[in-house]
Amino acid sequence: MKLLFVLLLLTASTTSFVASSQSIEHEFDKFNAIYQAQLGATRGCKSPQMNVFRVCADSLKNDGNAPYILHHNKVTDKVVVLFHGLSDSPFFLRSIAQSIHQQGHNVVVTLLPGHGKKQADEDMQDTELADRWRVHVSEMIDFSEGLGKQVYVGGFSTGGGLASEYILQNPKAVKGLMLFSGALALDSSVESMANIWGIQWLAKILDGEYKTLGPNPYKYPSVARFSAFELTEVIFSVRELIAQGAPLNLPIFAAHSMADITTPIAGVKSLMAVNTGPNRLFEIPKELDVCHADLVIDQEQLSDMKFNASMLEEIMPCNVPEANPKHAEMLEALSQYLTTY
Repeated sequence: MKLLFVLLLLTASTTSFVASSQSIEHEFDKFNAIYQAQLGATRGCKSPQMNVFRVCADSLKNDGNAPYILHHNKVTDKVVVLFHGLSDSPFFLRSIAQSIHQQGHNVVVTLLPGHGKKQADEDMQDTELADRWRVHVSEMIDFSEGLGKQVYVGGFSTGGGLASEYILQNPKAVKGLMLFSGALALDSSVESMANIWGIQWLAKILDGEYKTLGPNPYKYPSVARFSAFELTEVIFSVRELIAQGAPLNLPIFAAHSMADITTPIAGVKSLMAVNTGPNRLFEIPKELDVCHADLVIDQEQLSDMKFNASMLEEIMPCNVPEANPKHAEMLEALSQYLTTY
């Protein structure tokens, strides 16, 4: 009996040790510290949720703009790091993050420097903005290694461009790449202007005082011209890395609308063409007319967005959000990708 008791005690102690060694509570403190440095003082969020660690701050427009972690209270086999697009926020990655989390993975949804804030004029005219994005991408990928055994990186629009650049520069750092309306090419007129001497100085003048409040509480009302040229710097860097023969051998998932004129699909296809790993491309037919920013929106997000169209001076194509009619199919294709690779 004494021997049995000792064995049971040892088993219980071992189980307790394994459970504690898998704990990720200390990772939440690190996550909070990262965003304290970026946003200033942080605070508790107004509507806490189970299995969600969110970092809220008074400097943000609202809690929906806050970065967050969807977790399983332990280290998972895979952790996915998601980066949002230019002028928007983690809100736009919500349905994608939830779908990945439901598969049993931890998910880190980041907030790029300069975004989600009540005051962003200084950020959106910072000559070091692209480099600040790059530093944050690297920092968050390094951080996420404490949440999963294999790290996958995903990005919407600008977030996709930054994720692609990181992977081309660090080919063995992550297991897979996911792109949603990936910004690896822009309209040719925008790209041409980016090469004009002094264009960023002119962009600052045209931007004036950058406004952050508008009809969408989770997005800036316009893309700052200056920050758009910071994005072209990243896109041109990706092309240069491809031209130089940077190694790329990993599973890539990309979802893109053929009607997207903001970030033409040619950029994504160029990246896939040099990838020696498996590619999975989810194309949305042109006739469905899914706009660039709408690819990541489902009906629930659209409802929660409470977009106030009455604040628009005029209704132009793609400036009133709509749900992606192929959203559920896109998430199913993403799920198959993560299951397979």
